[in-house]
Amino acid sequence: MEYYVQRATVCPELAGLWDGPAWRQAEAITIGNFRPESSDHRPKVQAKLLFDAATIYGIFYVQDKYVRAVHTGYQDPVCRDSCVEFFVEPNPDEGYFNFEFSACGAFLVHYVTDTTRRPDGEFKGFVELPQEDGDLVSVYTSLPGLIEPEIQEDTDWVLEFAIPCKLFEKYIGSLGDPAGQTWRANFYKCGDATSHPHWASWMPLPKTDFHLPEHFGTLRFEE
Repeated sequence: MEYYVQRATVCPELAGLWDGPAWRQAEAITIGNFRPESSDHRPKVQAKLLFDAATIYGIFYVQDKYVRAVHTGYQDPVCRDSCVEFFVEPNPDEGYFNFEFSACGAFLVHYVTDTTRRPDGEFKGFVELPQEDGDLVSVYTSLPGLIEPEIQEDTDWVLEFAIPCKLFEKYIGSLGDPAGQTWRANFYKCGDATSHPHWASWMPLPKTDFHLPEHFGTLRFEE
């Protein structure tokens, strides 16, 4: 599967405007491949990407329920909360970045180069990006702040982000303007420690493990 990433003609406002001036032009994808281990909760999740010469922009629109977010710090285990994720590999065979965003806007990001598990469960090759790198990422959420107790009723939420290309370049070298380039990626929705856990992806997975770069789809950036 491929996703065609358009160049932004209007800079995204980071205000959660799914159909706003910046985002209405962008193609939406559906994150709808749910693992059978999931509960019966099947949130409807869509995502869009845009880019310019220096930045990758993304937005998720989630029609959810049982929304919880108790991890509010940088590099907290936000996958346990209501969470959307963007894993991206700009250059083949040079590792990928896993951006994991909770509904409240807290996020985690690692640079992973070897997904082989050590005895302690950690990857053999990964870097936890320091705070100075995390500060380069801009995030907007329509549900800021701690979400506890869990919101049981139907709840729509939007999370938007902007990632500067220089963040990737710190780890994999020069990328330049992404125009015309081909990257690989996958998009996810999860809620590991909510009352109704679930695991969904854009590209289907053979097991409940998001760290499978061989199952990423293709991003093609507009020339």
